Amino acid sequence: MAILELNPADTTAARLNKLRAGVLGANDGIVSVAATVIGVAAATQSVPVIATAGFAALAAGAFSMSAGEYISVSTQRDTEKVLIEDEEDHDGIRSRLTAQLQQDGAEPATAAAAARQMVTHSPKHALGMVEGVDPDDLVNPWQAAIASFVAFIIGAILPLATILLLPAAARIPGTFASVLVALALTGYVSARLGEANPRRAMVRTMIGGALAMAATYGIGNLFDVPV
Repeated sequence: MAILELNPADTTAARLNKLRAGVLGANDGIVSVAATVIGVAAATQSVPVIATAGFAALAAGAFSMSAGEYISVSTQRDTEKVLIEDEEDHDGIRSRLTAQLQQDGAEPATAAAAARQMVTHSPKHALGMVEGVDPDDLVNPWQAAIASFVAFIIGAILPLATILLLPAAARIPGTFASVLVALALTGYVSARLGEANPRRAMVRTMIGGALAMAATYGIGNLFDVPV
């Protein structure tokens, strides 16, 4: 019965959760480490000092990002579990599901029959459908945390490698340019995942990253650190 396939999704919550965490982690890794190393490079040309600051920012950011993602997603998972725990009220679930099916265009008799069949088969899944939660596909905080951790490191490697490998005169402009290209890519991917306007997302991420790097560059220029 087609009516049983209410609000089908093309991707599972778990997959979207990992992708979202991954994109956000990569974007944060790119911006935060780039801003750190550009700020330090503006204050000193010492490669060991720049490298130390960059790797410290990478480690701190990766652990902080993954911990924050774990806490956030754990809270979301707890909320989802609460929504589908009250599965004993079969009459209430059936009534709410019938109303929802009718709102989606089903005839009253068809909606009532479908709701009755679904509650009889699995009250928890029927309640999950009413609440918009799949009991078999609750978000996983560990997946989000690991995806965020790995993505942050991958994103951070770009500005760190760029500023360490380029000659002194090209370190800051080269890193600035490579970071803007990377941010345009993450903005595009995040927009595609959210079915938003890619151009707007790309412009937002690039402007945000540019402002962060410009700010730390200005701060670094206030200091003179001969090494």
